[in-house]
Amino acid sequence: MLELRKLVVSVVSHGHGALVQSLLEDLAQLSANVVARVVLTLNLPEPEPVSGVHGGWPFVLEVRRNVVPAGFAVNHNRALENAGESFVGILNPDVRLEGRDPFADLVAQASFLGVGCVYPIQVDEYGGIQDSERALPTPAALWRRRIRGQQDTRVDWVNAACLVLPQPVWQAIGGFDERYFMYCEDVDLCLRLRLAGWALVRVPVKVVHAGQRNSRRKWRHLRWHVVSLLLLWRSPAYGKTIEWLRTGQAGTGTISGS
Repeated sequence: MLELRKLVVSVVSHGHGALVQSLLEDLAQLSANVVARVVLTLNLPEPEPVSGVHGGWPFVLEVRRNVVPAGFAVNHNRALENAGESFVGILNPDVRLEGRDPFADLVAQASFLGVGCVYPIQVDEYGGIQDSERALPTPAALWRRRIRGQQDTRVDWVNAACLVLPQPVWQAIGGFDERYFMYCEDVDLCLRLRLAGWALVRVPVKVVHAGQRNSRRKWRHLRWHVVSLLLLWRSPAYGKTIEWLRTGQAGTGTISGS
């Protein structure tokens, strides 16, 4: 019988107190049979969330406070570096579960041999499918997407708003590359997983992700995005993936869960 309570989830808050409170309440109500521990990293000063349930949260809540704000990769790596659970999860504070636990199905699919990472379908607050699955962000692909408005036709990576990985895979791949402060660390992770022979698996469960594209509205985030893209384009994982695509070895890199 599948043991469900073996998932640790890492959440990083940048002053997202109300969103974090709602997310933890979702997890407590819907995912207590799956989520054994939540590591909440407060990247900026803010009050800790408080359980409204008698007896406290139904999972272990470990709160970490950063004296100096750290990047996305560093925060999640530190949160998960000594994980003893069988599976690790990355979860954005602006994700909502909306009445159904997705993690039982995510963990079940992540249990299969050869799976490196599983992820749900992301929808916006109106139920529209979000473009969480993307093609490799080459300069040409970015031009087609941002300037010409063309949608990606191939899936090479998925965003890290909600991911579940087997803990041995997370350890073997070394987590996120900490040279990425923000943006593209999820691209790099997915490329390295695929190059190592692991599959990305889309599971037919949904979460609501109200993500905002700060790189389109704030110069600081735009700068981080550009710096990360330049780092990605110089990386061995990107170069090897380009060769795979040229020779037709890469395929789609993604399969749908049952």
